[in-house]
Parts: sequence; structure tokens; C-alpha cells
Amino acid sequence: MAKTKSSFFCQNCGYESAKWVGKCPTCNEWNSFVEEVVQKPTKNDWQTGSPSKKTSVPKPIQEITSERIQRIDTHDTELNRVLGGGIVYGSVILIAGEPGIGKSTLMLQIGLSLNCKILYVSGEESEQQIKMRADRMTDSITGECFILSETATKSIFKQAEQVKPDLMIVDSIQTLHSDQVESSSGSVSQVRQCAAELIRYAKETDTPVFLVGHITKDGAIAGPKVLEHMVDTVLQFEGDRHLTYRILRTTKNRFGSTSELGIYEMLATGLRQVSNPSEILISQKEGDISGVTIGATVEGNRPLMIEIQSLVSNAAYGTPQRSSTGFDGKRLNMLLAVLEKRCGFRLGLQDVFLNMAGGIKVEDPAIDLAVCCSIISSLEEISISDKACFAAEVGLGGELRTVNRLDNRIAEAEKLGFESIYISKYGLKGLDVNKYKLKIHPFSKINEVFTDLFG
Repeated sequence: MAKTKSSFFCQNCGYESAKWVGKCPTCNEWNSFVEEVVQKPTKNDWQTGSPSKKTSVPKPIQEITSERIQRIDTHDTELNRVLGGGIVYGSVILIAGEPGIGKSTLMLQIGLSLNCKILYVSGEESEQQIKMRADRMTDSITGECFILSETATKSIFKQAEQVKPDLMIVDSIQTLHSDQVESSSGSVSQVRQCAAELIRYAKETDTPVFLVGHITKDGAIAGPKVLEHMVDTVLQFEGDRHLTYRILRTTKNRFGSTSELGIYEMLATGLRQVSNPSEILISQKEGDISGVTIGATVEGNRPLMIEIQSLVSNAAYGTPQRSSTGFDGKRLNMLLAVLEKRCGFRLGLQDVFLNMAGGIKVEDPAIDLAVCCSIISSLEEISISDKACFAAEVGLGGELRTVNRLDNRIAEAEKLGFESIYISKYGLKGLDVNKYKLKIHPFSKINEVFTDLFG
């Protein structure tokens, strides 16, 4: 009888060690190693002994023909955008997010809307629970959606051979367990083994597979880090459970861009696609309010107009506070230093609070000018017209630097009814100003912008 093999795995990053160690050499986490059985004497998995349906032989790269990748249209504009145009045959897509954010709702919505055979595998909910949710989301089901409440991979593959689905959805990967590994569901070795079996199934049968993943309290995807390396696409579903809007981001995509963004609104009947994100990123307000500006940013190929809100007040406790929501706090400190050093505004004894409306996180430096104007507007108690927007990066010398895809930002601002936009004059090169109806204000220094706005 063969000897049972066991190893020690880091529960944080998945590092494997032959013996127990106190500190993980990869992620530097303390007391995270647990012993798990990785091999049993007998193997009766679905893949053991079965011949591979695809055999590969080495070919010279000159003989390989590059063909256009075929994709499945999801009938969801936002999901198609973040996936790069649709679902690629044989691809494995991992979607992760906080509990209650709407991952299962999004997956079931896809399964009900596609006109093909779907196998929805749930290890968390019963068949009756899924049926109740489906009845709440739609009155008529167009495609063939088969529901399977199962956690054993051997049984899942057995049913998949009978159903022969065009798309498989697994909710969630942390609930599955394989006979190959003798440890509890959700452990590092179980998640890795189950994911490897599903990936092999997807590649051999050309069946795309969606994997729903949990996240830890730190916001990272639960399980070993190798899970994100194994799959083809990683999607992050973000948002506040107390708000109605959800953001779908791409953090890894082998078949498209990794900077795309999809926005949904959570309703009682499911997730609604938000085709015009500016409707949630620009709030409706009455009257002029100081400290509010509009910045033109770009997420992937999509230009967005986002509202920036600032509040500047005297420091009540001696030490000034610097707080930002949706914006890098270190960059905020840098911009405050530029305003004090280059422009002469005394902000050293002021509390500064910055907020990106709509709950979105922005990393685009093109909103630097909008952030600076918002802060000075609140400091001087002078409102800025809601028909003006900004698109420029601010350097340490107080200079305005041009940003990429400026023509798309200007076109989006004009489409939404803005009357003027403030940009860097160095961005005018190659830009046809005459084709736009809104007024373009080019400047080279941030002081010039303040003079034009506040006099």
C-alpha cells in the first residue's frame, strides 16, 4: 500500500513546504502554515486514466496560423467590454467580490439570457433557492439552463459529460472538493486541485468556465495566488452593499485589455447595465456649491466625467487631517504641497477632505487639475460653473502636463453638454480645436487657471 503524502501550505499565499515554518518566505505571514494530505493511495478521478481529447505536438512558429478568436456574445454590453468582446471558447474566467455584492446574480443572469446550453453548478445554494431568484429576475427563460447542486468534482464532470454544456458556471470554487486531495473544502490544496481539473476540462472540451471566487478580509481572492495565474481572466466585482451601483473591473485578461470597466445598478429584478456612467458619477444638485468640480478621466476605452468634491476647513485639533475617498492619499498630499509652494495658498493648517462621487476609485493623473481647482474653490468659498470640466496633470513645478486620449475626453464632455474644458496647452498639438463646439481653455501653469476661474 502506497504511503500517504502530506505537505505544509501557507493559507495566505499557497506556498508549499516539506516542513512547518513559522514565517512564510514568500508573503512574510506568521503562523499561516497548516498540514494537508496531498495524495491518496487510490485515485478514481474523472481525469485519471482517461485519454486527453487534445494532443499537442511542437510546431515551428512560422507554420502556426493566427486566426481570429471566436467569442460568445453575452448580450451584456458591460460584460462584453470587460472581457474584450465576449467569452472566448475554452477560457476560464474567475470573478471575485465581497459577499452579497451580486456575483451569483450576475452569473445567473448570464445563464438565463444566453441562447445556449448552460450548466450552473452551485455549491452554496439549493436548486429551489436558485429557482426563486430566477423567477424574481425574469418572467421568461430563453435558453437551456441546467441547475446542479453539487460540490464533488467527480460528480460534476460526470453530469457535464451527459449534458454537454456550451458554458459552465461554478459558484463557487471554494466550495468544491476533489478526491485527489484529502483536506477540507476551501483549503489551498483543494482550491488549486479543483481549479486545475476545471481548467483541464475547459481546454479539452472548448467549454468556457466561469468560476466565482470568495475574497478575504483584506480584499484579496481567497485561496492560493497561483489560482489567478492559472485562469485566463480575472474580474473584480466591487461596490458598497448599501449602495445600488456595482463596478466590474478586469485585473487580468489574456484576450483583451486589463483596464476596462463595467457599471451595473442593482435592482430587485437583477443587475441593470449602466450605459452612461456619468449619470451616477455626476450628482444632481441645486444651486452653486463651492468645492465641486468635474474631471474628465478614461477607464480603458471609455471616457468618464466624474464629480470631485472637496471640503477645506480650519484644523480643530491642531494637526491637520488629510482624508481622501477614491483617490490616492499620497498624491493628494503632493498636490497640496504644490498649491502651497507654487501658488501661495496656506493649506498647512487646514483640514482637507476629498471625495470621488459615485464610489469610484480613480488613478488617472488627468484629474489632478480638477482636484486642485476643487480644493481652492472650497478654500476661497467660490463656486465653479457646473458647465466647466478639467483634464490635465499637475507637475511638481505647478506646470500643466498633457494627458492621453484628450480628443475622447473633449468629445465626451461636449456630448454631455459641457460648455468649456481646461487643458494643458501642450495637448493642442495634433488636436483639431475647430471641430468642437465647447470652448477649450489651454494653459501652461496652474496659476493661470486660478486667475481665469477666480480672478
